[in-house]
Amino acid sequence: MDERAAWDEQRRQAIAGHAAAQAASREAEARQAGELLTTFVRRAAERGLPPHPLTARSFDGHATYRTKAKGWYLKSNRSVAAGEHGEYYVLTVPASLRARFAGADLTPSMPRLIVGAGGGDGETMPLAQLLDQRLDAGVNWP
Repeated sequence: MDERAAWDEQRRQAIAGHAAAQAASREAEARQAGELLTTFVRRAAERGLPPHPLTARSFDGHATYRTKAKGWYLKSNRSVAAGEHGEYYVLTVPASLRARFAGADLTPSMPRLIVGAGGGDGETMPLAQLLDQRLDAGVNWP
């Protein structure tokens, strides 16, 4: 193996190692966030906060769609929610004529400990703080 090929192989291994470490870190963060969500669902039930049908907004913000999911909105702008079984939903979907009539399909997102991290809009908040705020608001949530 010549020097260039050896360097290329070493670089590939370093990149793969970095990606694996990053994925493991992200999975550990998701497990911690999942535990927070599971605890939130239990505490919401203890406080008598029933889950509500969730709606999703189109990416452009012009349309709102029904969904089959139930849960609790975590932000007053209804952009994220905790599902009734501890799922984490980002409530934006592609615009769709079919969704206008049949409702939008939601797929749970991998939760993060900091909501909005990496989003670029500067609006970040710890998930634990959002969950506590939602519980403290009781049934009077926007």
